[in-house]
Amino acid sequence: QVHLVASGGGLVQAGGSLRLSCTGSGSRLSEWSMGWFRQAPGKDHEFVSGIGWSPGSGRYADSVKGRLTISRDDAKNMVYLQMDKLRPEDTAVYYCSRLQTAYSQTPLDAWGQGTLVTVSS
Repeated sequence: QVHLVASGGGLVQAGGSLRLSCTGSGSRLSEWSMGWFRQAPGKDHEFVSGIGWSPGSGRYADSVKGRLTISRDDAKNMVYLQMDKLRPEDTAVYYCSRLQTAYSQTPLDAWGQGTLVTVSS
């Protein structure tokens, strides 16, 4: 059973930055495309970003393009989401999940431990 844990969230002012981390047990993340999702208060989960193995394989929701950057360190079994120029509408609980392919926007895993990002205006 795969258990994914996201961390690194917090309270930040609009325009600020955060770096989220994802690690997992039960599966080597290096064997999978990986993605980030979020759930804002009162809303459904939505796709944020995904990554395969090729350089430049990062894909992003239109709402975060140019502000968020996904990366991975397979040696450390970690996936990251660098969040810059944060906006109040980025406020959400962020989750990571394996993806079927780098182009997929559907999570393979049940939601694990998320991390709360709160952006104040």
